[in-house]
Amino acid sequence: MAPAGHPSGDEPDTPRHAWDARDRFADDLIGLDPHDPEAQAFAEHLERMERPNSKATVEGMLSGVEDFARCANRAQGHRRVMVVLVVVLILLGVLVTVWNAVGFMLGTFLALAG
Repeated sequence: MAPAGHPSGDEPDTPRHAWDARDRFADDLIGLDPHDPEAQAFAEHLERMERPNSKATVEGMLSGVEDFARCANRAQGHRRVMVVLVVVLILLGVLVTVWNAVGFMLGTFLALAG
């Protein structure tokens, strides 16, 4: 059985990482309601600030993408539109880069063959 305050089958809305962050920073969160969404967000913020992953590694870059995706899923209204626009622009840049690379390779190979 899970200790008091830990996620169980009756609390499906609270993600596991929020509980871990609150447990880790229990001293910093004294006096705050553990079920308050702002207190949970603050605990997650402290977790992100203390995370040791370097942004120069693959793991660090992927954790940055994970943070972006998590924030994008919480966004609403005009912020959601901006997130979608950023993702579309990134994908468009990747598509143009791949198209140019394929065109360059085909042009080079066809020039050598002909």
